[in-house]
Amino acid sequence: MSALQVTPLNAFHRRNGGRMVDFAGWDMPVQYKSILEEHKAVRQRAGLFDVSHMGEAEVKGPEALKFLQHLVTNDCSKLFPGRILYTVMCHPNGGVVDDLLVYMRGPDDYFLCINAGNIAKDIAWMQEQARGFDCAVVDRSPDYGQLAIQGPKAVEIVQTLTRSVLADIKYYHFADGEVAGVKCIISRTGYTGEDGVELYCAAADTEKLAEAVLAAGVPLGLELTGLGARDSLRLEAGFPLYGHEITEAISPISAGLGWVVKFDKGPFIGSDPLKAEKTAGPAKKIVFFKTGDRRIVRAGTAVLNAAGGEVGQVVSGTLSPILNEAIGSALVDARAAAEPLAVDIRGTKLNLQLVKPPFVPLKKN
Repeated sequence: MSALQVTPLNAFHRRNGGRMVDFAGWDMPVQYKSILEEHKAVRQRAGLFDVSHMGEAEVKGPEALKFLQHLVTNDCSKLFPGRILYTVMCHPNGGVVDDLLVYMRGPDDYFLCINAGNIAKDIAWMQEQARGFDCAVVDRSPDYGQLAIQGPKAVEIVQTLTRSVLADIKYYHFADGEVAGVKCIISRTGYTGEDGVELYCAAADTEKLAEAVLAAGVPLGLELTGLGARDSLRLEAGFPLYGHEITEAISPISAGLGWVVKFDKGPFIGSDPLKAEKTAGPAKKIVFFKTGDRRIVRAGTAVLNAAGGEVGQVVSGTLSPILNEAIGSALVDARAAAEPLAVDIRGTKLNLQLVKPPFVPLKKN
């Protein structure tokens, strides 16, 4: 077995009582004290996440925009310096390679954030697709650390550490600045549905930055937050996770991400199958549900119709600490999505109440 990869904060996590687990080949904290309390801290005050395992890449060159328009589904021509775009990149058949953020730093200069478990695959895919375009795709993942500070008090906490006026950086925008004396990309993004920032910095500066944020945040109720709460927070917000709501077999149309698929911009990888799927209507679709019961509905659980026939499968499931009931998502036959649905949990039938996420009120910037 290969050794687990570590972020620049590995020693920091261990000093602070992080319970470490193998996450996509990375040694990461699943929790510090309690997933429940960490989740509530983010919804009510603030949480500090280490997301340094995420990947970063640069796309530079005279045809960088032309390449990105070919690579991803969303319209990168709408970007301007300081703007961020959420999008997906697809296989020729319309299945998802990964979802990602595209940052425009300047003409012919873009910065991408990709998922931790997909870094090698994504970089190889992008470099292969870039052949024939006058631009270069460079993996910068080892160079960066990344922190996410999320919650109603997140901006207040980070503002004490920077001269940049965070209120002037709108949601899905970014700026270069210094936080606690560390040069950062200050990004008004996150994966919790709450207000906050994500800070990219040099890998060597990550621990200094984390210690400063922690010291500034503790008096305002900030908690160190692990991967467990990160997952329950993103599911409450209705955000997709690669390998669950989007996969090589689940297209953005089936996943309910049609809003990031812009056919008007011209052809891109997978555009023809996606257009056909949109026109005909997807055969399967992702739905979100709650149960009124605390028993967690695990991924892989069969979804049943009123007659007891299997019409789909749960792809994500957790307990919502805010609702105090099980929530989840499932891939089901599109025709069954309008019918009563249920799951069987160890002999007990639980009816699924379909919900349009988010499951809880959110306060993004």
